[in-house]
Order: sequence, then C-alpha cells, then structure tokens
Amino acid sequence: MSLLGPPAASSHEFLNLAHDHVNGAWLGQRRKIVCCALAAKCFFIKFCFAPIQIDLISVFLIARLIGGSKASRRRDDGLHSGAPTTRTEDALTQKSVLVWFRSDLRTSDNPALEAALATGKPVLAIYIHETDAALRRPGGASSWWLEKSLDGLALSLGDIGVPLNLREGQAGELIAQMVQEDGVDAVYWNRRYDPAGRAIDARIKSALRDGDVEAQSFNAALLVEPWDLLTGQNKPYAVFTPFWNALRKKPIARPGPAPAARPARLNRQKSDRSVAFPKWTTKLEPLWEVGERAAQDRLILFLDTVGGYDASRDFPARAATSQLSPHLRFGEIGPRQVWHGAMAHAHRHPGCQGAVMKFLSELAWRDFNYHQLFHRDDISRHPMQPHFAAMAWRRDPGAFEAWCRGRTGYPIIDAGMRELWQTGYMHNRVRMLAASFLAKNLLLDWRQGEEWFWDCLVDADPASNPGNWQWVSGSGLDAAPWFRIFNPVLQGERFDPAGAYVHRWVPEIAGLPDEFLHRPFEAPSGVLEASGVVLGHSYPHPIVNLPASRRRALDALPRRPAVVKE
Repeated sequence: MSLLGPPAASSHEFLNLAHDHVNGAWLGQRRKIVCCALAAKCFFIKFCFAPIQIDLISVFLIARLIGGSKASRRRDDGLHSGAPTTRTEDALTQKSVLVWFRSDLRTSDNPALEAALATGKPVLAIYIHETDAALRRPGGASSWWLEKSLDGLALSLGDIGVPLNLREGQAGELIAQMVQEDGVDAVYWNRRYDPAGRAIDARIKSALRDGDVEAQSFNAALLVEPWDLLTGQNKPYAVFTPFWNALRKKPIARPGPAPAARPARLNRQKSDRSVAFPKWTTKLEPLWEVGERAAQDRLILFLDTVGGYDASRDFPARAATSQLSPHLRFGEIGPRQVWHGAMAHAHRHPGCQGAVMKFLSELAWRDFNYHQLFHRDDISRHPMQPHFAAMAWRRDPGAFEAWCRGRTGYPIIDAGMRELWQTGYMHNRVRMLAASFLAKNLLLDWRQGEEWFWDCLVDADPASNPGNWQWVSGSGLDAAPWFRIFNPVLQGERFDPAGAYVHRWVPEIAGLPDEFLHRPFEAPSGVLEASGVVLGHSYPHPIVNLPASRRRALDALPRRPAVVKE
C-alpha cells in the first residue's frame, strides 16, 4: 500500500501554472509559436541539466508559454517608470480592495490575492517596510533578497492589473491612509505568526472593522494552522515525531489557482524608497535566482533528483538538498505547492516515495517551528525550556569573531562559516555543527550566533532560524540533549571524507592528505611543510580544546527545577 494516500494531481496542477483563461481561438493562433518555443527550451534544458525528465519540464514550460501572464516580463509596470496613469472618473468613485503583502511574495496560491480578485473590484497591493519597534527588522542578506523579490512581484502583479505600492512606516497608519485616499472598503492579508506581528495585525483588523472596512486574513505560509493541530489534551505539540504523525493525517489544502491576466483598472503606484541593504550583499547577485518563477524552477529541478535525497542530504559537498528555504521564507512558493508537488512526483515515481516522505518531514519541521513561534514568547530571545535562562554563558569577543570569520582551526566549521559569508547560505548539516560549536564548545550565548545567522542568511526565517538554534543548543522543544555535542573533527571525516567541501572553502589547507584534512593540528611538521601549511599563520591553531570544552559545557548546564508532587 502506498504511503502517500490517494493519487495526487498532475505536476502542472500543483504549481498552478495552467491558466484557464486561455481560449481555443488564441491557442489556434499561437500553436506553432508555442510548439517551436517548447522544443527549443526542452532541448536547452535537456542539454544543460541532463538527466531531466522532459515530461515534467515540458508541462511546466507549456503552462508558462500558454499562460502568458508572465511571458513578457516587461519592466514598464509603473513601479519605477515615472508618472502614474490618470484614473477615470468611474475608477475614482468605485470602491477597491487592498492586499497587504508581507512574507507571501507570489501571485499563485495566494489566498488573500485570490479573495481580492474574486470580488471583481479594482485591486491595489501594498508592501510596507514596517518601522514598529516591536518587530524584528530583516538582516542584510534578507534585505537584499527582499528587494529582488519585490521587483519580481511588481512585474507579476502588473500582469494581472494590480499596482504594487511600496511604503515605509507604521502599518496601521499607512493602511488607513490608503483606505481614505483610494476608496478601499476591504483589506486582505495572509497571516504572520510571531507575537509582535500578530498583535499589530489584531489592532489593524479591529480598527478597520470599527471603520466599516472589511478585514480578512488567510493562511498562505503553513501546511496546518497552529490552532488546528493540537495534542489529545488540546495543547501544542512539544515533540516533533507525534506532531509529524498527526500532520500526515490532516488533509493538506490544495494550492490555489494562478490569477488570470487582466488589464489594469487602477494604476496609481507609490514608492517611498527601495529596500536598504548593505553593500556587502551585492556579491550575492550572481549566485541566486530570486522570485516566484525561480522558486518553481527550483522545485521542479529538485524533484528530478529527489531519489537520492535521503542518502545524500547530509553531505555538504553534494548538491542534494532543495535550497527552497529562501523561497519559502519570502513566500515566493507556498508549502502547499511544495507538498502537493512532491506528492505528485512520488505517485508518478514510486521508487522515490521514501525520499519524498523524508523531504516532506523536513517541510513539516518548518511548520513545527512556526507552531512554537505562535504558541510561545519570542523564541529568538527566550529559551523554550525556562531553566536555560539561568545558563552562565561566557563573554569572549575574540572567540566569537574567529567563529564568524571562519578562523576557528576546525576546518568543517570554518568552511561553513565562510560559505555563509560568501553565499548567504550554509548547508544544514554544517549549520548544526557551527551552532553546536558556538553554544557548547565555546559556551557563547546561542542568541549571538542566531543574530549572526539572521544577518547573513538569505533564508533567515523568523521561526526556523531561532527554532533550529534552540534545538541545537538544547533549550528548544524536542531539542538535541545538551550532552549531545557534535565533534567537528569526526563529523567532518564522516560527511566530507574526501574533503571536497573543505577544499572549496578553506583552500589554504587543501594540500593536506585526507587523514589530516579535518585535524591539521595533528599533522606532523613535515606533512604541514610539504603541504604549505603554517599553523598560526596560513591557518589558525584551534581556538578551543574539544575534550576540555566538552567537560566545561557539561558542567555549565543548569539543573532543571525539581517537580513538587502534591
């Protein structure tokens, strides 16, 4: 019996790329062009990415070419092109609907946008760079990604006649201003789950309704809402395995449709500014494809190789993971699209079922972190296990800087930290090793590391980033026990045995034999000299002794408070 339940829809349905608005007459006129373009694109993809299943890619390309909603990718959508189009008298008197975008920067499977378009009224969109002090501002790499993603969103919305306004300030004030100036009688948005964001949203929703303006929120970010997945005692899950088992029994909603192209009915767009991001993030430009289309491409290409996911995902030198995390973080693709896309692939390729379910369990782990974010205090600041608040963390600015710069003397740690700085990304296995090294071997506050990741990661997620840091450091729910301290030498030898990952990111020790690559401090002087390695000069001595630091960490753990039985 299949592990995957009833048959899933075809691959083009889960991506919502087949547009129902295309009519037969138009197809008749365009058939030759579509076929020629499809043949050329399929040949290119097969040549460049072989082996790729052309049936899956073909469906994707046909939907794109026939759908037409994004084919032109024109840059004259009005966001950056000068004076707005004059509105007609009818448009001035007609009520409109406002869609407030946040971490849902896509047009397909976007419930708030879908609901707004279904009203038949003119639709406006807004993205607000919120200045409320209670909210966590995005880091440098995330800000870079955000600007690129908003550019793509503006194009996609322009294709369906929806102008995107970029504003900066207090969300409540700016939304009230648009309600007043643009005749808005309904405001829709997709939910966020952090405590501060929810409080702001509740105040805005209340104020809108008090002013006779409809306000509705929707789920675009999670497989299952936090209040819809509780234990038998009606409490939030604190352990992942029963959470995952319960989630698998829930019906995961089908992704919503992609909107049809339509002419603009309002084209009044405002932009306070572009996203501010630090100059160091410009190096990310050639490394990443950003936006909804890039996210869909990434999913399809990953599914073609998903069969090797379970066996290869822990090896950082192998291109075995999906790298969908930044796209999910900004909502360029939704988890329901990923879920049903993977399910559809598994039904078509039964040999991949085990790998697909392992991949989907990782997607469910993302939901698990969001459920913790929803049900608890700010998890980026407060340990989920309260006794960890008494941890006596060390203060060592020199050790922290060495960790940030990838100069710890442990090659797998240094490789990961350099990958992070150069690419805005780090392989998941190495993230665990780097986090364990900081919190346990260096005994530095995990919040320091979480902040550094928040600034440097393109996928810095408000739930996953602190949730995963708490998992590694022992203070999270269902966390790795405090005594589980990853040994970076043994982990490097196990998951980078030939040193391909270390060779790439720590080239100054690439000449070392494999037996010393992850432990250069044990190499004889003759081997170091022959390899061109001078410890303390070309590569640092270890900044901490592993056995001694392990003992120190175990001694530092605060005891749990005794449970008093009445």
